[in-house]
Amino acid sequence: MQQVISHSAAETFELGRKLGQELTLPTTVCLFGELAAGKTTLIKGIVAGATQVDPSHVQSPTFTFLHIYKGQKPVYHFDLYRLRDIDEFLSMGFDEYFDAGGICCIEWSERISSFLPADSLYIYLEHIEENQRLITIGKQKK
Repeated sequence: MQQVISHSAAETFELGRKLGQELTLPTTVCLFGELAAGKTTLIKGIVAGATQVDPSHVQSPTFTFLHIYKGQKPVYHFDLYRLRDIDEFLSMGFDEYFDAGGICCIEWSERISSFLPADSLYIYLEHIEENQRLITIGKQKK
């Protein structure tokens, strides 16, 4: 596991941008953290690095569950905060995106933890101080 301390939203975004450039396809990125931990900021960076989409166009799909960003490496951005259960996820056919050849970024991925691909990348964001986050990245659950 790799740990990084981010001192600002800009640093969190930049970490995401570098990840987006480096990630190979297909990849599932599972994000964990409290509200306002920086999950969406990190995903904005991943989208920018993977697709070259302007990060101002990246919004958390809280009410629609999924936003798709096309580019060199497509990104499927899920926000499962309002998901009732894994059956709802499956009934919408979202599991098909794991094999769609892109980068699946899943906020609140604990909602479908039993269904996540075995080779997923796990990212944990934790508040340290108001503007500081401990970001832990690894291929296994914490």
